[in-house]
Amino acid sequence: MRFTSHTTSADGITERDFVHDGVPGVLWTPGHDPAGLVLSAHGGGRHKRAPGILARAHRCAAAGLAVVALDAPGHGDRVRTAEDERFAIEIRSRMAAGQDAGALVAEYNALQASRAIPEWRSVLDALPALGDRVGFWGVSMGSALGIPLVAAEPRVRAAVFGLIGATGPLVRAAAAITVPVRFLLQCDDRLVARDAGLALFDAFAAPRKSLHANPGGHGDVPEHELAGAVTFLAG
Repeated sequence: MRFTSHTTSADGITERDFVHDGVPGVLWTPGHDPAGLVLSAHGGGRHKRAPGILARAHRCAAAGLAVVALDAPGHGDRVRTAEDERFAIEIRSRMAAGQDAGALVAEYNALQASRAIPEWRSVLDALPALGDRVGFWGVSMGSALGIPLVAAEPRVRAAVFGLIGATGPLVRAAAAITVPVRFLLQCDDRLVARDAGLALFDAFAAPRKSLHANPGGHGDVPEHELAGAVTFLAG
């Protein structure tokens, strides 16, 4: 892991950019030995420094947790492949025409997961001092990457998912997850049908799982749910 920058904020949170096996990322650490590490995955069309990711990182660091975020394949500072471009064009075209792009988005998310899972696991290998207590936080596309990652990665001890619905691959991966899960669902989400979100929640095999449903659209997760997610991961 090659660190390329280093800054410390007034509240003692250190932020370091890095590149690991060609993948750009950011590591945030509190001003003392962290109590654990959170893998923070961004949503579709976003990147490792999206406003939501930055806010999430500072919330977690203030609670004593280290946070790492990566640019997903084809996002942020990473080069888009021809396949990335094809999916992006087709998804935008269907949405602009008022057509259902759900199946195409699910196909792209599955491709993204197959690329991203080895990258996240490699980053965990490179941070052994932070890897005793690992949590995951990712919604929307972040969940599409995170659910199969958590199913495959025994070092992750708890996960926050949500804003995504059931597909065959995600249901199969969810059935392999037994660590505690906190699942966020927005009842007026135009991108994810309520029934699809509930079906995915039902698929998790975790004995300890909780559903957090609130009114509002895809991007309207309320403040108390974000604060609750930090408490859950820090617990």
